[in-house]
Amino acid sequence: MARQRVPEGPAPDPAVQRLRIRYAKRGRLRFTSSRDFQRALERALRRADVPMAFSAGFHPHPKISYANAAATGTASEAEYVEIQVTERVDPESVRVALDAALPDGLDVVTVVEARAGNLADRLEASDWRLEFLGVPSSELAAAVATLLGRERVEVTRMTKSGPRTFDVREALMSAVVEDGTQEESGVSDRAPSGGLGADCAILRLVVRHTTPAVRPDDILTALRDVAGLQPVRPPLVTRLAQGPFDSATARVADPLAADKNADGA
Repeated sequence: MARQRVPEGPAPDPAVQRLRIRYAKRGRLRFTSSRDFQRALERALRRADVPMAFSAGFHPHPKISYANAAATGTASEAEYVEIQVTERVDPESVRVALDAALPDGLDVVTVVEARAGNLADRLEASDWRLEFLGVPSSELAAAVATLLGRERVEVTRMTKSGPRTFDVREALMSAVVEDGTQEESGVSDRAPSGGLGADCAILRLVVRHTTPAVRPDDILTALRDVAGLQPVRPPLVTRLAQGPFDSATARVADPLAADKNADGA
């Protein structure tokens, strides 16, 4: 039996602090993939001189944990990542330095010290905003009402292991249609064409995280199947929040609130 090789050299410095980071994907940077962001973050951490903790072994890597990233092409105001560092640092100083080191559109919103529980366990639901350019609000509202009137709506999505069919209605906690304009809704980079007007309908969704995850495109498939909604162009999708779900208000809370409260205790 071959002898197992033991890495040579000193063991990596231990982590002494964990930081939880909320960042946003805005504008054209919504088209960055998860892997694109991972590479950008690791470079930014080096440029910002953050004292990262590394794993042991032949191929050490920085101790970074990613949680429930939004899909490529989706904008977000609430993405989360956790890092471990070998020296105690001021979270606000890290936020400023890291935000400056990342490209515009990948913006660091909050950095807090991890003081309570597991971050991934707090990400129970997401609050989504879908902007339908050229779709009348009345048409969207009628389609949403049809969907909400169903007890179960199954859709099929292709996964790595093949097609999978699942219910999207159970995960849909709320759906509200609002009026909006192109200027107010932030879709100015997608100027109307082909006769589409500047008005748009806005759909706010609160979706509980399930397995498999119900994504906004699954809701769109359900609206097409049960109500025949087929917009001329795909809606602009933005995640506004993700975190603990308050069933009394059907709203999503701040997942970093427990860390902030512990910090002030």
